[in-house]
Amino acid sequence: MISTAPERNWLFDPALLKLVHQCRRLIHTEFGIKLHLTDDQLQQQLADYAGKSRSNQLTRVWNSLKEQIPGYDEPEAARGTAQEGHTNRRVYRGQVIVDAPRSSTDETDHRHEAAATTKKKIIYRGQVVG
Repeated sequence: MISTAPERNWLFDPALLKLVHQCRRLIHTEFGIKLHLTDDQLQQQLADYAGKSRSNQLTRVWNSLKEQIPGYDEPEAARGTAQEGHTNRRVYRGQVIVDAPRSSTDETDHRHEAAATTKKKIIYRGQVVG
């Protein structure tokens, strides 16, 4: 029987375990996912959810935790995204939103939308109100 005890010894440190529990609680609150301490890929899952999170607190707790985990090597993909400047990107629920380029037709669309909103009829409980 192969034991993963040497790889998991860091979980026996009460300070690190407290940070892991904070991360798990914040992930459960934001994503509705319960991570278990016995998961083989616990470190990777914590890193993935911390990267997708909109919570500054989860990111901060994960960063302090990963610095203290002995032998933790951050994946190459995560290193590349951390070094790139991502101030221009928009993120919705952890996913990057690609912005479409604006054209001159967008202005005409906005004018038509404004005209359409003033002509809307309002229905309340099945009766036309205005």
